[in-house]
Amino acid sequence: MFTLGYNTNGLAHHRLEDALELLAALGYGAVALTPDVGHLDPLRATPGEVRAARAALDRLGLACVVETGARFTLDPRRKHRPNLLEEAPAERARRLDLLRRHVDLAAELGAPLVSVWSGVAPGGERGDAGGAEPLLDRLAEGLAALLEHARGTGVEVAFEPEPGMFLERPAGYHRLLERLGGAGEGLGLTLDVGHLVVTGDLPVGEVIRQEAPRLRNVHLDDCPRGVHLHGPFGSGDLDLGDALSALLDVGYVGVAAVELSRDSHRGPDAAREALGAIRAALPGGALDRGSRAGSE
Repeated sequence: MFTLGYNTNGLAHHRLEDALELLAALGYGAVALTPDVGHLDPLRATPGEVRAARAALDRLGLACVVETGARFTLDPRRKHRPNLLEEAPAERARRLDLLRRHVDLAAELGAPLVSVWSGVAPGGERGDAGGAEPLLDRLAEGLAALLEHARGTGVEVAFEPEPGMFLERPAGYHRLLERLGGAGEGLGLTLDVGHLVVTGDLPVGEVIRQEAPRLRNVHLDDCPRGVHLHGPFGSGDLDLGDALSALLDVGYVGVAAVELSRDSHRGPDAAREALGAIRAALPGGALDRGSRAGSE
């Protein structure tokens, strides 16, 4: 029932329309679009460029979700900075403005979801297990404002725990929900199956089943235990069949997008190989046109 996609951060050396054409030709049914300096720069893209991208998505029949993982959009010297955890309110405001732009872009593209993350704390603090209350408050304040901005747009917001960031495990997402209270009612969950291997939240299939009520977005990649290194399937310690079976078991109907940002230099081959690995791992080969798993 889910739609298989591919993240454009793994096709960073392709023009966006070329990347979309490639994915559709391979048999993907969706794209996880990471707006970046070369793909609908969220600070500089023109209305005409956005309309052209929407037309291409519609023409190719590709579903779309919007990711916010571009590394140097705001600061060419600091990866993923500034973020919502910064001490300076003006710096946090810069990130919030960027995230609002992603929501607006998603609405214009007809994409139903934007995925976000916490960022790295200024002092390297981690907040999954408790403590760091001021940082959690800053993050909750920023996300509450983003959720308010998204209301009425038709765009959901989902939060991704990310290894090495302030909140890196599903437990951190639930702590954030508790802090948000009623303001976080619409905050869904993005699960990256490789991240679960990195953080030791195993078995992956069981985590998927536990988080199914909040699950809105999925990333597919392989990582070694304890090492945040996205790689092709089979290069790490992910049980891909277990993860895919769990997505089918819980009736997940969103996008599950392969994320191989380090493989842009071999993007077409990486995308083709990933599709083959997923086809082989799905129970009973349950894949329709390479994009939809399960029966309609």
